Amino acid sequence: MAEFELRKIADADFPSRFGRFRIYGFEGIRPNEIEEAVVLKLGDFSAELGPPLVRIHSQCLTGDVFHSLRCDCRSQLELAMDQIVEEGRGLLIYEHQEGRGIGLLNKLRAYELQDQGLDTVEANEKLGFEADLRDYALPAAILQYFGVRAVRLLSNNPDKVAALEKAGIRVVERAPIIVPPLETTVEYLRAKRDKLGHLF
Repeated sequence: MAEFELRKIADADFPSRFGRFRIYGFEGIRPNEIEEAVVLKLGDFSAELGPPLVRIHSQCLTGDVFHSLRCDCRSQLELAMDQIVEEGRGLLIYEHQEGRGIGLLNKLRAYELQDQGLDTVEANEKLGFEADLRDYALPAAILQYFGVRAVRLLSNNPDKVAALEKAGIRVVERAPIIVPPLETTVEYLRAKRDKLGHLF
């Protein structure tokens, strides 16, 4: 892996309708590339309290902001925030990796192909991308910044588990984050399960 540097840019108090967090901005710097992430932190991460709940969430403008029913992203985000607040401690790492890393406008091009009958994986590949381009070096570095060496990961994605374990973060539990399917998300969820190995 190319040399990687983590830089904390800012942190501030962050009241939300879910609860009161501390919000952080980070940059992950590699040669010729800067990736950004926003983190919501709640509670004490003392080792004696055990591994905190952690959600690594990839930006989804269409779902998170515009309430798209083509995906379950916003529902997963809200469920994760609810669970972290209920627990009283945890981290939500919000990565700028729209469309599994292909970017917003390419994601809209993929939507167009999905309207013609392709699934999410086929559409990304038709556009010349891998099914999933995401990289989890930045979340792993952020966890290390906070002194977190073991997590209970809120995720259905085994790639996230593998990436954290490879970076030396122990995943003591993969806590599923299941949202009931809608008529508009059934095919999307089926492709995630059958072609990307997501666990539901």
